[in-house]
Amino acid sequence: MSATRIRRIVTVDELTDIAEELLDKGFRLALTAAHDDGSVLLRIVYLFLAGRPDRRVELECLVPETDPVLPSLAYMSFPAGRFEREMMDLYGVRLHGHPRPRRLVRHAHWPDDWHPMRAGAENRPDFGGSGELRFLTVAGDGVYEIPVGPVHAGLIEPGHFRFSVVGETVVRLKARLWYVHRGIERLFHGRPATGAVELAERISGDTSAAHALAHSLAVEEACGITVSDEIHRLRALLVELERLYNHAADLGALANDVGFGLANSHALRIREQLLRINASVTGHRLLRGAIRPGGVVLQALPDPAQLSAIAADLAEVAELTLRNAVIYDRFAGAGVLAGGDARALGCLGYAARASGLTTDARLDHPTVDMPVTEVRADAGDVLARYTVRRDEFAATAALIPWIIENHSGPMEFERTSNDRSGTGVGIVEGWRGTIVHRVEIDAGRLTRAKIVDPSWFNWPALPVAMSETIVPDFPLVNKSFNLSYAGNDL
Repeated sequence: MSATRIRRIVTVDELTDIAEELLDKGFRLALTAAHDDGSVLLRIVYLFLAGRPDRRVELECLVPETDPVLPSLAYMSFPAGRFEREMMDLYGVRLHGHPRPRRLVRHAHWPDDWHPMRAGAENRPDFGGSGELRFLTVAGDGVYEIPVGPVHAGLIEPGHFRFSVVGETVVRLKARLWYVHRGIERLFHGRPATGAVELAERISGDTSAAHALAHSLAVEEACGITVSDEIHRLRALLVELERLYNHAADLGALANDVGFGLANSHALRIREQLLRINASVTGHRLLRGAIRPGGVVLQALPDPAQLSAIAADLAEVAELTLRNAVIYDRFAGAGVLAGGDARALGCLGYAARASGLTTDARLDHPTVDMPVTEVRADAGDVLARYTVRRDEFAATAALIPWIIENHSGPMEFERTSNDRSGTGVGIVEGWRGTIVHRVEIDAGRLTRAKIVDPSWFNWPALPVAMSETIVPDFPLVNKSFNLSYAGNDL
């Protein structure tokens, strides 16, 4: 069911008009990827997507390697402005007319003239400088700042949050990320086309199956590998199992953040059951090693009756949680993300659906026909994000038996690769939202991989949702989004 990807070469002068036309037609900018092929020109690729029906348009623009300058699209798209800042940092591309051309990926101690994704940038320079974090200071009577992080208690990854506060009310929140930037995209370069799925699985560890699938779909399109509906359904099964264990854990964690530890204990018990199912299905609790370009390998299929019992168990935990008046009061009205803000920021996944947006790659960009139930809410608060995930758990628990009932035959499939050169795009609805991978392959080896995790789109929504919210609600609001540091800080 893959859609045809329309590819167009455009000039610098044509870029803004064509991009504006696509956005006016309902497309969204899914990624922007710069390419340094070691020639006199840099290639900039813009991927625009629209769903129902599945439509994909790529614009490719060439700029001189010695002085790469492009017109900024930030005035028409907030995500475009952030993609552009990423290109400025990693490739040294200058964006004419960008309203806030500040660093995004590179922290203050990075050298001004070192762009790590450019050809010839392998040698790491001396990282000097103070590393000072600069934030907009909010002035006024009674305003004070609370710095949090980047090192946090517990096991979460590093991120710095700067609160400007009056009393307990947050006037402004600024998040600073990219402390765990690992150069993941460059690590793909030079690997065999079908030999990099292990790296894709480790982009964001709690989303191993979905990233492996997005990478595999991109490689298959680039290499001209066609797989059957049976393979697509078995892969979809794994992504849905991934959705279950993550949703279960977070429903408990949200209850725990308002003092209802009993619900969290039961949610963790349910998560453990689901992880054991994952291990029986794939041999790995986090579903690694099962999805690969051209195939899928399962050891067993889950028991539909067991999943049904788990779904009923979780539904009872959620009912007891929301029946508690204190918990309901803490959830309702906290961390509101209005639908208009979610749309302007380009939000994806349950964070967007809880604010009334229609977005689900299983329906927008399907690989196989499945009876997917789309769940939405309108309030955009913690309660809406909780109930959307509760209802998505129930919908997934009902979808998996359908997949099992419609499968017959083997559970192990392999397709032979080739040394074909080409480009490919993979789109998957992970548990957090839509994941997009784009790869370029030359003579059987990866020459470029661009990855966009939904957290990249959703992180800017957290400060917006925290506006006019009290400081003690930050852990609760933050958990209701539950964004990936690693998925953002590639």
